[in-house]
Amino acid sequence: MAPTQQHPAKSTAADLANVRQRIDAIDDQILELLQERIDIAKKIGRLKDKGNKAKWDPLRERQIFERLKASNRDFPEQPLVSIFHEIISTCRLSQKQVDVGYLGPEATFSNLAGVKYFGHAATYRPLETIEDIFIEVEKGRIHYGMVPVENSIEGSVTSTLDAFMTNQVKICGEVNLDITHNLVNQSGEISDIRLVVSHSQPLAQCRQWLRKNLPNVPQEVVFSTGVAAQMAAKEPTVAAIASSLAIKTYHLQVVVKGIEDYSGNTTRFLLIGQQSPSRSGKDKTSLLVGLLDRPGALNETLSVLAKRNINLTRIESRPVKSEPGKYLFFIDMLDHIEDDHIREGCDELRRTCSYFEWLGSYPRA
Repeated sequence: MAPTQQHPAKSTAADLANVRQRIDAIDDQILELLQERIDIAKKIGRLKDKGNKAKWDPLRERQIFERLKASNRDFPEQPLVSIFHEIISTCRLSQKQVDVGYLGPEATFSNLAGVKYFGHAATYRPLETIEDIFIEVEKGRIHYGMVPVENSIEGSVTSTLDAFMTNQVKICGEVNLDITHNLVNQSGEISDIRLVVSHSQPLAQCRQWLRKNLPNVPQEVVFSTGVAAQMAAKEPTVAAIASSLAIKTYHLQVVVKGIEDYSGNTTRFLLIGQQSPSRSGKDKTSLLVGLLDRPGALNETLSVLAKRNINLTRIESRPVKSEPGKYLFFIDMLDHIEDDHIREGCDELRRTCSYFEWLGSYPRA
């Protein structure tokens, strides 16, 4: 008697079931290892408490990422980095929970920058103004604040620069967030739109698209993209220019995705706190300096840095509101205050400038 042959469909179903069982077993193993990792992270936190050491070691975290990328064979690199960023952040925050203030309400780009930096394990607190974020951090009522400082198209966020001049905080990190502006409303239909609302910067970054596609629809500036999304969620004739996070948070529909006039739109955010982290090996340092009132003062200041081969990445002036005609300069440079050439340059600037403040040294984005 000939052996009974299994039906091809049944054979495929059996193979699929076996493969899925293998995936389930791998998932269980990953979960067990994640639980073990967070237990070890908590133990490290207790050891650091005994030695009075900082919970965050940027150099150690950078070394972990570099080791993983070097060992990686076939897994796509960017998802790999994203996965381990979430794992590492969650384990670090298990040692000490932190809360992060951002320009609210929920689902603004500042909120999105915070999630990109800390993952989903931190506690996020929406605040009404950038000045409020600085004050809450300075008073110690929140651990960190995420504030926008410059946009690749619209330039500097002057309210953030001005807040550095009046509040005592330190820069702890930076995030570069690719900005995609979505036109959203309740229905997803452009014909329902009678008003477009958003923060002033997104409206400016989308002005050509709006002029071409919604020429007769008025625009209204509101406090943030989150407020705009809230308005759109309440009123069917209102459309908002908002973040991808706002779509999920306020259950909105995308009318048109990516309506910004120029590609490559990026906003740089700064993480502020009360103490800058230790050296990571790939860092930036930020200063706030005032110049003596004499010809060539700016050139003298820049020469102090140039003779030590210090690479500047940004310099910008802001007026001192209480003293007409007086300006302070924001300077960003590569490397950390713990590096000899940066420390020596800063020591000389302290002696030669009318005003000097070290705003912080922190890992580069």
